[in-house]
Amino acid sequence: MDQPKILADDEIRQARLAQLDEPHMRPLTQFVSRHREEMGEDAAIPNFDPWDGGINAEVLFLLEAPGPRARNSAFVSMNNPDETAKNFFLACQTTGIERKRIVIWNIVPWYIGSDTRIRAANASDIKQGIRSLADLLSLLPKLRAIVLVGKKAQRAEKHLATIAPELTLFTCPHPSPMFVNNKPGNRDVLIARLQPVQQLLASQACNSTIQ
Repeated sequence: MDQPKILADDEIRQARLAQLDEPHMRPLTQFVSRHREEMGEDAAIPNFDPWDGGINAEVLFLLEAPGPRARNSAFVSMNNPDETAKNFFLACQTTGIERKRIVIWNIVPWYIGSDTRIRAANASDIKQGIRSLADLLSLLPKLRAIVLVGKKAQRAEKHLATIAPELTLFTCPHPSPMFVNNKPGNRDVLIARLQPVQQLLASQACNSTIQ
């Protein structure tokens, strides 16, 4: 059942909403609820995806901001019905990154834009969004690495190096069609930048087996 774009199916989306209170998700669901209360009822902050690792995640992928499809589905998910999510799904599949070992979030957690189109995050958005990262990291006790996805997310690199110096930081291009489809070879560039992340996860799995 795990395929790109399946959150376009309302039955699947409703079933996933019902998983938000599962043990691996509950602290993250509460984190989102707190931020919705702080931002006000007009703030559209999608949920973490229960099909990912939740609080058991070893790698956090941080993108820029949720798009219209994430707002509509209510999830930050590689199963959202858009090309960016599909590209990310396929990139993880190709590199062997297991979704139960990762969690996906955004530097700016709330939707920014109009009813139909997201706008680019500005410096104020990013500054405000970064403030919640320390709280999020405190909920991820098994975390070993953070991947900053795209140039806007990479603005948080110095902040993360300060608040979480023990974590390995990676960067990779944003999996949007604007990058992936811009020229031949860009998809391979994305895959190449994700391979060290997979290698880190593979080495940890090996170490756990040995122990």
